[in-house]
Amino acid sequence: MKLSTIIIFCSLVLSVSTQGLGGFLREAGQGARDMWRAYSDMREANYKGADKYFHARGNYDAARRGPGGAWAAEVISNAREQAQRVTDLFKYGNSGHGVEDSRADQRANQWGRSGKDPNHFRPAGLPKKY
Repeated sequence: MKLSTIIIFCSLVLSVSTQGLGGFLREAGQGARDMWRAYSDMREANYKGADKYFHARGNYDAARRGPGGAWAAEVISNAREQAQRVTDLFKYGNSGHGVEDSRADQRANQWGRSGKDPNHFRPAGLPKKY
């Protein structure tokens, strides 16, 4: 079993045991919706340079839900980056293309999950709607 899987499982067990399964699952569902909203807004905005802002915003919104939301944000962010690495591998081969971008995405994800203002990554000119 991969270390990351063990860590995620342990964090899930610890979070659930401190607040009850129902509350945790509700927060996780709300956090998943927050992540989806940020992704949908990113696609709709289609604004160059806004990717990191939407990563940070989705994680920020989800983590504010509580431990379940933070857990969902982390799982979704990690799965998305893993999927992107696989896609890049098939698209570009083993060139390392996109590795730095993936790291920057993960930094933005962590920034938002830690409660820091996602507007730090907001590009100039992005419509106020977002």
